[in-house]
Amino acid sequence: MQSLVLYDTLSNLPGNFWSPNTAKPRFTMSYKGIPFVIVWLEYSDIAAAMKAIGAKPIKRADSLDYTVPVLSDSNTGALITDSLEIVSYLDKTYPGKSVFPNHSEPLIHAFDSAYMDLFLPSMKSILVRCAEIMSPASAKYFMGARSADFQVPWDEFSDEGPKREADWQLLEKGYNTAYEWYQKSNGKWVMGDTFSYADIIVACWLMAFKRVLKEDEWARISSWNGGKWAQVLADVQQECQVTQSF
Repeated sequence: MQSLVLYDTLSNLPGNFWSPNTAKPRFTMSYKGIPFVIVWLEYSDIAAAMKAIGAKPIKRADSLDYTVPVLSDSNTGALITDSLEIVSYLDKTYPGKSVFPNHSEPLIHAFDSAYMDLFLPSMKSILVRCAEIMSPASAKYFMGARSADFQVPWDEFSDEGPKREADWQLLEKGYNTAYEWYQKSNGKWVMGDTFSYADIIVACWLMAFKRVLKEDEWARISSWNGGKWAQVLADVQQECQVTQSF
């Protein structure tokens, strides 16, 4: 079996990785024991690189955009864009250790949307931190793209002070809701005692926050809900045998 190729985006952080969306297939392949390699791209170079290999763009608002993750599988000839589509492909093509147990894929698709809805209102402050870990060229491209997504000039994104604190209150509110979901599961994972892609979704966002936020900001998240979120990240990392130190 030839190694699959995952296209990911560079940062100034040790080890590069930071994106929650590219982490989702990475965690999934590690969990399934699928061999893969990573091709690292500057954020500003993603569109050109994806066009060059023939990857499909995704739809954002009223436009098409090239993005990562993209997965290339030379064993089947598949070239897939979007983390959820990639993981769905992986589970069908390499069914061992399914991340959609008990025919749960439709429900986990809904969970993915619901989970994102919890945090989208607070994301502008997080995106500021993301830009800070990029090269100047990539940061400029990233800021322009996110300004277009939110229809807000970048200089109006949350800065230090009341705007940022308001975003943090929204973020904590989102995690309080997620904590209630876990309390109803009667187990370690979102689906109780059964590990699934829902847990990978939660952990990959936590990984991203831990990587891009300042140390005291991550400590703040780690303190919420009795330390639940640092534990979730550690548990999923262990379950997926992801060896990188966060």
